[in-house]
Amino acid sequence: MPPRPVTDSNLIRAIEVFVAVAETGQMTAAAQLLGITQSAASQQIATLERMFGTQLLDRSVRPVRLTQEGGLLHRHATEILNAVEDLTTKMRHSGPNPISVLRIGILASIATTLTPLLVAAAQEEFRVQDVSLHAGLSGDHETLLRTKRADIAITSDPFYDMDGLERHPVLQERYLLVLPGDYTGPRDDLAAILKRMPLVRFADTTSVGRQIEQHLRRLKLRPPRVIQADRSSMVTACVASGAGVTFLTPTLLIDGFVERMQLQVLPMPVAGMTRSITVLAREDELGALPARFAQMAADTLTDRITDIIGPVGEAALL
Repeated sequence: MPPRPVTDSNLIRAIEVFVAVAETGQMTAAAQLLGITQSAASQQIATLERMFGTQLLDRSVRPVRLTQEGGLLHRHATEILNAVEDLTTKMRHSGPNPISVLRIGILASIATTLTPLLVAAAQEEFRVQDVSLHAGLSGDHETLLRTKRADIAITSDPFYDMDGLERHPVLQERYLLVLPGDYTGPRDDLAAILKRMPLVRFADTTSVGRQIEQHLRRLKLRPPRVIQADRSSMVTACVASGAGVTFLTPTLLIDGFVERMQLQVLPMPVAGMTRSITVLAREDELGALPARFAQMAADTLTDRITDIIGPVGEAALL
């Protein structure tokens, strides 16, 4: 007896799981991305393989690879999911309220500062009925945008390799040297500072962490001791406790100053790094909303940095 075909809704879900596995190369990572168990993800892949009567994944290698048939399905599956999401978007944005549902990805370091303002603007200016927010890192936002589970992202990577996005600059900022409040050592010699205290920085899994590591290599600096964390609040807390020093931008420092952490903030004593914050949205889907969000974010962050960090923070804004 031929295998019983899955229903249309189950087929779409199975295809979504398959694409996530194909693009992450791991069943566990795909399951976490979709908010399901690894067992459920495996069952969905097995369902597709039974349905099509062929093996889609080569499980003998890590990360898993697509078979020839899996590659064929992946190309078609991506088109199917894009078409489904385009239809969903059009339906969500139709009717008396052009943007009935808005899903926002936002950098964790600025989420507390911007969330109330953005939610109010979405509801009052653009008549959005339902707002969903996800605070995270730029890597999280890339996943949300690629899988079309976010309509807009306020993030630190413009993702120039992704087509079909409109980009609205918010601000560009320099990195600053951040020392414990009671630090009394050298301030104008980075090598001497890093020999005296460990470097507390973002983890290698984050774009900020990778940027700092690359910059240190260019300066031919190899800190003998390093502490890594994946959230700015964790980094600043370590520095405030005297565990080390770090490099952060003004927006990454906002929460630390709000929490009244005892920190000394100085310009970098060597050629510095910069990062940008950008509002990203799929082209021509949200009308004037992305540009409005970018302007509001720029004004609010600039005012906040000036108020709580002072002249050093303001001078770091480009």
